[in-house]
Amino acid sequence: MTAATVGAPRARTRGAAARITGGLLHRLLPLVLLVATWEAATRAADSAFFPPPSQIVRRMRELWLSGPADHLYLTSEAGDSIAPSLGRMFLALALSIVVGVVLGIALGRSQRVLAYLQPLLQFARVIPPPTLVPVFIVLFQLGTQMQVASIIFSAIWPILLNTADGARSVDAVQMDTAQVFRLSALDRIRFVIVPSSLPKIFAGVRLALSLSLILMVFSELLPGTSDGLGFMLTNAQSQSDLGTLWSVIVLLGILGYLFNSILLVVERRVLARHRGARKANA
Repeated sequence: MTAATVGAPRARTRGAAARITGGLLHRLLPLVLLVATWEAATRAADSAFFPPPSQIVRRMRELWLSGPADHLYLTSEAGDSIAPSLGRMFLALALSIVVGVVLGIALGRSQRVLAYLQPLLQFARVIPPPTLVPVFIVLFQLGTQMQVASIIFSAIWPILLNTADGARSVDAVQMDTAQVFRLSALDRIRFVIVPSSLPKIFAGVRLALSLSLILMVFSELLPGTSDGLGFMLTNAQSQSDLGTLWSVIVLLGILGYLFNSILLVVERRVLARHRGARKANA
C-alpha cells in the first residue's frame, strides 16, 4: 500500500471536516452578528423593557437549566412549562399529519369530489382559529382537549391541501404501470401515490409545524390554562417579570428553529432514500 493510497482517505476526511466547519460558520455568523448587535444596542439604550441577551440567557438558565445532573440539569419549571406545551403541540401535529394525509390522498385521487369540496375547504382554511374559541369551548370545554383541537384546526389544512395536490399530480404513466401489474388499491397508495406525493406532504408539514407552535402558545393564553409556556407568558406579563417574558419569547424562537431544522434533515434523508430506491428499481 503506497503513501498516496493511505493519504487519500485522510485527505477526504479533512476535506469533509472543512466543509462541515465552513457550513456551520456560514450559518452561525449572521446569528452571532445579530446577537452582538442586540447586546450592544440594549446596553446602550439601558432600558428596563429591553434586557440584553446575556441577561436573558442567565434568566433562561435559572428557569429551566439549573436542576440536578441526574435530571439532565432540567428544573421542575421545565417540566411544568415546556413539557406540557410540547406534548400538546406534537399530539396535535401528529393527528393533523395522519388525518390530513389520509383525507388528502382520498380527495386528490377523486377529481370530482375535490372540485366539489374545494370551495368549502378554502373557506374553512381561512377562518382564523381565535374566532372559533367559543365553539371549541362549547364542544370540548376548557383544558387540553380544547387546546389540541384549536391547534389541529389550524395545522391540518396545509397538510391536507398539499397532500391532495401531490396525489392529484401523480404521473399517469406510473398509475397505468401499477394497473398493468394489477397492484391493489392499497399497494398503489403505498408504492406509487405516497412516494410521489412526499415533497408536497413535507411542504405541508413544514407549514403545519410553524402554525402548531404559534397556536400552541395562543391556546395556552386562554382562561382555564394552568401550565405551559403560554400560561407562563401570561403570568410574567401580569407580574411585569420582563426577564421571564423575554426568556419565553427567545425559547419559542429557538424551538421553532430547532424543530424546522430537524424536519428539513428528515425530509432530505427520506426524499434521498426514495430517489435512490427509484433509481435502483429503474
